[in-house]
Amino acid sequence: MSQILRVRQLEALMAVTTKGSVTAAAADLGVTQPAVSRLLSDLEKSLGFQLFDRREGRLVPTQEVRYLLPSVERVLELMRQISDVSQDITQRKAGHIRVACLPGFATSHLPKVVAGFLKDRPGVTLTIEPDRPERILEWMIGEQYDFGITDSFHGHPAVESRNIDVRTVCVFPTGHELEGLSEITPADLAHSKIIHTRRDSDFFGRLSKVFQHANVELNSHIEVRQFTAACELALEGVGVSVVSELDAVQYTSWGLSYRPFKPSLTHTLSLVRPILKQPSLVTLEFIEQFQESLSPFKVG
Repeated sequence: MSQILRVRQLEALMAVTTKGSVTAAAADLGVTQPAVSRLLSDLEKSLGFQLFDRREGRLVPTQEVRYLLPSVERVLELMRQISDVSQDITQRKAGHIRVACLPGFATSHLPKVVAGFLKDRPGVTLTIEPDRPERILEWMIGEQYDFGITDSFHGHPAVESRNIDVRTVCVFPTGHELEGLSEITPADLAHSKIIHTRRDSDFFGRLSKVFQHANVELNSHIEVRQFTAACELALEGVGVSVVSELDAVQYTSWGLSYRPFKPSLTHTLSLVRPILKQPSLVTLEFIEQFQESLSPFKVG
Protein backbone atom coordinates (compact mmCIF):
# COMPACT_ATOMS: atom_id res chain seq x y z
CA MET A 1 0.00 0.00 0.00
CA SER A 2 1.32 3.43 -0.92
CA GLN A 3 -0.29 5.16 2.06
CA ILE A 4 -2.08 4.47 5.30
CA LEU A 5 -5.79 3.83 4.92
CA ARG A 6 -8.11 6.40 6.47
CA VAL A 7 -11.39 5.66 8.21
CA ARG A 8 -13.22 8.17 6.02
CA GLN A 9 -12.10 6.24 2.93
CA LEU A 10 -13.54 3.03 4.37
CA GLU A 11 -16.79 4.81 5.22
CA ALA A 12 -17.02 6.02 1.61
CA LEU A 13 -16.41 2.50 0.36
CA MET A 14 -19.19 1.09 2.54
CA ALA A 15 -21.60 3.91 1.63
CA VAL A 16 -21.16 3.43 -2.11
CA THR A 17 -21.39 -0.36 -1.72
CA THR A 18 -24.66 0.01 0.18
CA LYS A 19 -26.24 2.82 -1.85
CA GLY A 20 -24.97 1.87 -5.29
CA SER A 21 -23.98 5.38 -6.37
CA VAL A 22 -21.65 8.22 -5.43
CA THR A 23 -24.58 10.64 -5.28
CA ALA A 24 -26.49 8.59 -2.72
CA ALA A 25 -23.32 7.87 -0.74
CA ALA A 26 -22.47 11.59 -0.59
CA ALA A 27 -25.91 12.38 0.77
CA ASP A 28 -25.59 9.58 3.33
CA LEU A 29 -22.19 10.80 4.52
CA GLY A 30 -23.15 14.47 4.43
CA VAL A 31 -20.36 15.46 2.00
CA THR A 32 -20.13 16.45 -1.67
CA GLN A 33 -19.96 14.01 -4.57
CA PRO A 34 -16.41 15.14 -5.52
CA ALA A 35 -15.31 14.48 -1.94
CA VAL A 36 -16.58 10.89 -2.13
CA SER A 37 -14.94 10.42 -5.52
CA ARG A 38 -11.59 11.62 -4.13
CA LEU A 39 -11.85 9.30 -1.15
CA LEU A 40 -12.52 6.33 -3.42
CA SER A 41 -9.75 7.29 -5.85
CA ASP A 42 -7.21 7.59 -3.03
CA LEU A 43 -8.37 4.29 -1.52
CA GLU A 44 -8.10 2.56 -4.88
CA LYS A 45 -4.52 3.78 -5.25
CA SER A 46 -3.65 2.64 -1.74
CA LEU A 47 -5.15 -0.83 -2.22
CA GLY A 48 -3.83 -1.33 -5.71
CA PHE A 49 -6.99 -2.74 -7.28
CA GLN A 50 -10.26 -1.50 -8.75
CA LEU A 51 -13.10 -0.98 -6.29
CA PHE A 52 -16.26 -0.90 -8.44
CA ASP A 53 -17.68 -1.95 -11.78
CA ARG A 54 -20.51 0.04 -13.36
CA ARG A 55 -23.57 -2.05 -14.25
CA GLU A 56 -26.87 -0.61 -15.41
CA GLY A 57 -26.15 2.75 -13.83
CA ARG A 58 -25.06 1.30 -10.46
CA LEU A 59 -21.63 0.88 -8.94
CA VAL A 60 -21.12 -2.78 -8.05
CA PRO A 61 -18.21 -3.81 -5.81
CA THR A 62 -15.53 -5.95 -7.45
CA GLN A 63 -14.73 -9.44 -6.20
CA GLU A 64 -11.67 -8.02 -4.40
CA VAL A 65 -13.84 -5.51 -2.52
CA ARG A 66 -16.39 -8.22 -1.64
CA TYR A 67 -13.58 -10.22 -0.10
CA LEU A 68 -12.41 -7.13 1.82
CA LEU A 69 -15.83 -5.95 3.06
CA PRO A 70 -16.09 -8.13 6.23
CA SER A 71 -12.79 -6.71 7.46
CA VAL A 72 -13.90 -3.16 6.64
CA GLU A 73 -17.15 -3.70 8.55
CA ARG A 74 -15.23 -4.92 11.60
CA VAL A 75 -12.92 -1.89 11.49
CA LEU A 76 -15.80 0.57 11.20
CA GLU A 77 -17.72 -1.16 14.01
CA LEU A 78 -14.62 -1.00 16.21
CA MET A 79 -14.24 2.70 15.44
CA ARG A 80 -17.88 3.27 16.41
CA GLN A 81 -17.27 1.43 19.67
CA ILE A 82 -14.18 3.52 20.37
CA SER A 83 -16.18 6.67 19.67
CA ASP A 84 -18.99 5.56 22.01
CA VAL A 85 -16.58 4.58 24.78
CA SER A 86 -14.60 7.81 24.46
CA GLN A 87 -17.84 9.76 24.74
CA ASP A 88 -18.78 7.75 27.85
CA ILE A 89 -15.33 8.46 29.32
CA THR A 90 -15.71 12.18 28.65
CA GLN A 91 -19.14 12.10 30.31
CA ARG A 92 -17.72 10.02 33.22
CA LYS A 93 -19.90 7.05 32.26
CA ALA A 94 -17.13 4.53 31.55
CA GLY A 95 -13.90 3.39 33.17
CA HIS A 96 -12.60 1.26 36.01
CA ILE A 97 -11.93 2.43 39.57
CA ARG A 98 -9.82 0.51 42.07
CA VAL A 99 -10.75 1.36 45.67
CA ALA A 100 -8.93 0.24 48.82
CA CYS A 101 -10.77 0.75 52.09
CA LEU A 102 -11.03 -0.19 55.73
CA PRO A 103 -12.94 -3.49 56.18
CA GLY A 104 -15.87 -1.78 57.87
CA PHE A 105 -16.48 0.49 54.89
CA ALA A 106 -16.70 -2.43 52.48
CA THR A 107 -19.89 -3.61 54.18
CA SER A 108 -21.42 -0.40 55.56
CA HIS A 109 -21.27 3.08 54.03
CA LEU A 110 -19.38 2.41 50.78
CA PRO A 111 -21.88 0.04 49.07
CA LYS A 112 -24.63 2.69 49.14
CA VAL A 113 -22.31 5.30 47.64
CA VAL A 114 -21.18 2.87 44.95
CA ALA A 115 -24.77 1.90 44.09
CA GLY A 116 -25.75 5.55 43.69
CA PHE A 117 -22.67 6.33 41.62
CA LEU A 118 -23.15 3.40 39.22
CA LYS A 119 -26.87 3.96 38.71
CA ASP A 120 -26.39 6.20 35.66
CA ARG A 121 -22.94 4.91 34.68
CA PRO A 122 -23.42 1.43 33.16
CA GLY A 123 -19.94 1.50 31.65
CA VAL A 124 -18.13 1.97 34.98
CA THR A 125 -16.71 -0.99 36.90
CA LEU A 126 -15.06 -1.09 40.33
CA THR A 127 -12.67 -3.19 42.37
CA ILE A 128 -13.12 -2.86 46.15
CA GLU A 129 -10.35 -4.25 48.34
CA PRO A 130 -10.67 -4.01 52.15
CA ASP A 131 -7.59 -4.19 54.37
CA ARG A 132 -5.84 -2.56 57.32
CA PRO A 133 -4.46 1.03 57.11
CA GLU A 134 -0.85 -0.13 56.74
CA ARG A 135 -1.65 -2.15 53.64
CA ILE A 136 -3.77 0.63 52.13
CA LEU A 137 -0.79 2.99 52.48
CA GLU A 138 1.47 0.44 50.75
CA TRP A 139 -1.00 0.18 47.87
CA MET A 140 -1.19 3.94 47.47
CA ILE A 141 2.60 4.30 47.46
CA GLY A 142 2.86 1.47 44.90
CA GLU A 143 0.10 3.06 42.76
CA GLN A 144 -1.85 -0.21 42.84
CA TYR A 145 -5.16 1.48 43.65
CA ASP A 146 -6.76 4.72 42.50
CA PHE A 147 -8.36 5.74 45.78
CA GLY A 148 -8.17 4.73 49.42
CA ILE A 149 -10.38 5.19 52.49
CA THR A 150 -8.43 4.91 55.73
CA ASP A 151 -8.13 6.69 59.08
CA SER A 152 -5.63 8.89 60.90
CA PHE A 153 -3.28 9.16 57.90
CA HIS A 154 -0.13 11.04 58.94
CA GLY A 155 1.27 11.86 55.54
CA HIS A 156 3.66 10.45 52.94
CA PRO A 157 5.38 12.28 50.04
CA ALA A 158 3.90 9.86 47.49
CA VAL A 159 0.32 10.11 48.74
CA GLU A 160 -2.22 12.93 48.57
CA SER A 161 -4.83 12.99 51.34
CA ARG A 162 -7.96 14.80 52.42
CA ASN A 163 -8.73 14.48 56.13
CA ILE A 164 -12.35 14.70 57.26
CA ASP A 165 -13.33 14.89 60.91
CA VAL A 166 -16.46 12.86 61.64
CA ARG A 167 -18.61 13.12 64.77
CA THR A 168 -18.54 10.30 67.32
CA VAL A 169 -21.41 8.87 69.35
CA CYS A 170 -21.98 6.35 72.09
CA VAL A 171 -23.79 3.23 70.86
CA PHE A 172 -25.93 0.73 72.81
CA PRO A 173 -28.93 -1.57 72.20
CA THR A 174 -32.37 -0.01 71.88
CA GLY A 175 -34.05 0.02 75.31
CA HIS A 176 -30.76 0.54 77.20
CA GLU A 177 -30.86 2.89 80.20
CA LEU A 178 -28.56 5.32 78.35
CA GLU A 179 -31.35 5.94 75.85
CA GLY A 180 -32.94 8.36 78.32
CA LEU A 181 -30.00 10.77 78.03
CA SER A 182 -29.69 13.50 75.38
CA GLU A 183 -25.90 13.17 75.36
CA ILE A 184 -23.42 10.86 77.04
CA THR A 185 -20.26 11.74 78.97
CA PRO A 186 -17.51 9.57 80.50
CA ALA A 187 -19.28 9.89 83.87
CA ASP A 188 -22.38 8.25 82.37
CA LEU A 189 -20.22 5.27 81.38
CA ALA A 190 -18.49 4.81 84.73
CA HIS A 191 -20.20 1.47 85.32
CA SER A 192 -20.45 0.30 81.71
CA LYS A 193 -18.35 -2.30 79.96
CA ILE A 194 -16.55 -0.55 77.10
CA ILE A 195 -15.92 -1.97 73.65
CA HIS A 196 -13.12 -0.02 72.02
CA THR A 197 -10.59 0.04 69.20
CA ARG A 198 -7.08 -1.36 69.56
CA ARG A 199 -4.98 0.12 72.34
CA ASP A 200 -2.29 1.19 69.88
CA SER A 201 -4.79 3.15 67.74
CA ASP A 202 -4.84 6.93 67.69
CA PHE A 203 -8.56 6.96 68.49
CA PHE A 204 -8.21 4.82 71.62
CA GLY A 205 -5.41 7.07 72.86
CA ARG A 206 -7.64 10.14 72.59
CA LEU A 207 -10.61 8.32 74.11
CA SER A 208 -8.49 7.27 77.09
CA LYS A 209 -7.40 10.86 77.67
CA VAL A 210 -11.02 12.02 77.70
CA PHE A 211 -11.82 9.49 80.44
CA GLN A 212 -8.65 10.44 82.37
CA HIS A 213 -9.50 14.15 82.29
CA ALA A 214 -12.97 13.30 83.62
CA ASN A 215 -11.39 11.18 86.39
CA VAL A 216 -13.40 8.17 85.20
CA GLU A 217 -11.94 4.72 84.75
CA LEU A 218 -12.40 3.30 81.25
CA ASN A 219 -13.73 -0.20 81.93
CA SER A 220 -12.12 -2.04 79.00
CA HIS A 221 -14.10 -5.11 78.03
CA ILE A 222 -13.54 -5.96 74.36
CA GLU A 223 -10.87 -4.66 71.99
CA VAL A 224 -11.64 -4.57 68.25
CA ARG A 225 -10.03 -3.23 65.10
CA GLN A 226 -13.07 -1.65 63.43
CA PHE A 227 -16.02 0.46 64.56
CA THR A 228 -18.38 -1.85 62.69
CA ALA A 229 -17.34 -4.74 64.93
CA ALA A 230 -17.95 -2.55 67.99
CA CYS A 231 -21.45 -1.76 66.70
CA GLU A 232 -22.18 -5.45 66.15
CA LEU A 233 -21.07 -6.31 69.69
CA ALA A 234 -23.00 -3.42 71.23
CA LEU A 235 -26.06 -4.64 69.34
CA GLU A 236 -25.62 -8.01 71.06
CA GLY A 237 -25.68 -6.26 74.45
CA VAL A 238 -22.16 -7.17 75.58
CA GLY A 239 -21.13 -3.56 76.16
CA VAL A 240 -21.29 0.00 74.88
CA SER A 241 -18.88 1.81 72.62
CA VAL A 242 -17.87 5.21 71.30
CA VAL A 243 -17.70 5.07 67.51
CA SER A 244 -17.99 7.18 64.40
CA GLU A 245 -21.56 8.30 63.75
CA LEU A 246 -20.97 7.25 60.16
CA ASP A 247 -20.78 3.62 61.34
CA ALA A 248 -23.43 3.87 64.02
CA VAL A 249 -26.17 5.06 61.66
CA GLN A 250 -25.79 1.88 59.57
CA TYR A 251 -27.13 -0.22 62.48
CA THR A 252 -30.10 1.82 63.69
CA SER A 253 -32.57 -0.24 61.68
CA TRP A 254 -31.21 -3.36 63.38
CA GLY A 255 -31.92 -2.15 66.90
CA LEU A 256 -28.88 -0.05 67.77
CA SER A 257 -29.35 3.36 69.40
CA TYR A 258 -26.85 6.14 69.90
CA ARG A 259 -26.40 9.56 71.50
CA PRO A 260 -23.77 12.29 70.99
CA PHE A 261 -20.62 11.75 73.05
CA LYS A 262 -19.30 14.70 75.06
CA PRO A 263 -16.77 16.20 75.25
CA SER A 264 -16.51 16.21 71.47
CA LEU A 265 -14.20 13.48 70.22
CA THR A 266 -13.80 13.33 66.47
CA HIS A 267 -12.73 10.46 64.26
CA THR A 268 -10.45 11.47 61.41
CA LEU A 269 -11.20 9.76 58.13
CA SER A 270 -8.56 10.06 55.40
CA LEU A 271 -9.28 9.91 51.67
CA VAL A 272 -5.99 9.09 49.94
CA ARG A 273 -4.68 8.59 46.42
CA PRO A 274 -1.26 8.28 44.73
CA ILE A 275 0.25 11.66 43.86
CA LEU A 276 2.18 10.53 40.78
CA LYS A 277 -0.66 8.48 39.25
CA GLN A 278 -2.89 10.75 37.19
CA PRO A 279 -6.48 9.86 38.18
CA SER A 280 -9.12 9.32 35.52
CA LEU A 281 -12.03 11.74 35.24
CA VAL A 282 -14.43 9.12 36.56
CA THR A 283 -12.15 8.43 39.55
CA LEU A 284 -12.06 12.12 40.47
CA GLU A 285 -15.84 12.28 40.22
CA PHE A 286 -16.23 9.22 42.44
CA ILE A 287 -13.90 10.72 45.06
CA GLU A 288 -15.93 13.93 45.06
CA GLN A 289 -19.20 12.02 45.38
CA PHE A 290 -17.83 9.90 48.22
CA GLN A 291 -16.61 13.01 50.03
CA GLU A 292 -20.03 14.60 49.57
CA SER A 293 -21.64 11.51 51.12
CA LEU A 294 -19.74 12.26 54.34
CA SER A 295 -21.21 15.77 54.72
CA PRO A 296 -24.04 14.77 57.10
CA PHE A 297 -21.49 13.35 59.55
CA LYS A 298 -18.76 16.01 59.41
CA VAL A 299 -17.85 18.04 62.46
CA GLY A 300 -18.95 21.66 62.15
